[in-house]
Amino acid sequence: MTDLATLPPAWEIWSDGEDGRLVLAYRPDVFDGDEFPAACLPTLYLTHGRRTRRPGQNPTDSTGDDDWFVTLYLEPDVSLEGGERFSTRADALKSVVELADRFDDGEIDYRGLYQVPRERYFDRLDELTG
Repeated sequence: MTDLATLPPAWEIWSDGEDGRLVLAYRPDVFDGDEFPAACLPTLYLTHGRRTRRPGQNPTDSTGDDDWFVTLYLEPDVSLEGGERFSTRADALKSVVELADRFDDGEIDYRGLYQVPRERYFDRLDELTG
């Protein structure tokens, strides 16, 4: 069983719901709305059923799938494509921790996810990751 205690310290648990949903935030001390817009806060979501709406909206709005999904958002309209699907929460949780590690180590090409670059934001992420 994957333990959330193994998360890199840069990731903070924002929500761990009774229904199994989990929301992690990356460095909320940096992406606090002062230096960078709060919408730029990288977040990881573990949800039961695919999210059909963006972060900040009704989290229960899903397709009703029985599977678990893991999605990395860099801001509401920018996410790592595909959102991984898992048949069990334990497998999805393992993926969350692995993805959090990869992001923190600088292994995720976040620049490639943007259509309009945010160079200052990218420079700051480069400083914080890997």
